[in-house]
Amino acid sequence: MEQPPTTLVSAETPRGEVALRERTDEAGEIVHELVVAGVFAMDSVDTTTETALARRALAVVDSPGSVLVGGLGLGYTTLEVLKDKRVGHVDVVELEEDLVQWARLALAPTMGLVARHPRATVRAGDVAELLGREGDRSWDLVLLDVDNGPGFLVHEENRALYSRDSLAAALGHVSPGGAFAIWAAQREPALLTTLTDLAPTEEIPLEVERDGHRLEYALYVARPR
Repeated sequence: MEQPPTTLVSAETPRGEVALRERTDEAGEIVHELVVAGVFAMDSVDTTTETALARRALAVVDSPGSVLVGGLGLGYTTLEVLKDKRVGHVDVVELEEDLVQWARLALAPTMGLVARHPRATVRAGDVAELLGREGDRSWDLVLLDVDNGPGFLVHEENRALYSRDSLAAALGHVSPGGAFAIWAAQREPALLTTLTDLAPTEEIPLEVERDGHRLEYALYVARPR
């Protein structure tokens, strides 16, 4: 019998509550849930779209030696990146410092694997601020999974991240031959239009069936000229 979630740890931040919860599903499997800004963000029941973000983007880059992941979540996107032996190092930038600490304490298995991985560095910071700086370093692949896309924001402050100027700045941090990819909880026509104006961009719809409902997420993969 499925049990209600138990809060393992929580913290109040300027953006609202961040909490890591755990429950047992009907099959007796442990499920982890993440609450961000006081609302449910994700769980470990179906992580296919998070891993697809990594796989689809990696597939278009010949030499993804360096990767930047914006947003830690439960760690599934970054762990999928690390499975690619071509990747020399992954920088993970997570806005919530508490979530970074919980990962270092391995309070959820995948988060712990990422935080302890020798080819990964997990740190607290604002990836939008990082990508907005001129003259900073570049990466072969930049993945953004910081919220649910411009039409379904977790943090209202992230709206600026999807502006034309911010996207152009982010693309400027991608090495020649690299890629820039964004995960969204729904199709985002305006985002596709803006990205396509800046660089050749592919929209990849992803269908997931959950609790008897079919959901459609989307990936946006841009290749700077």
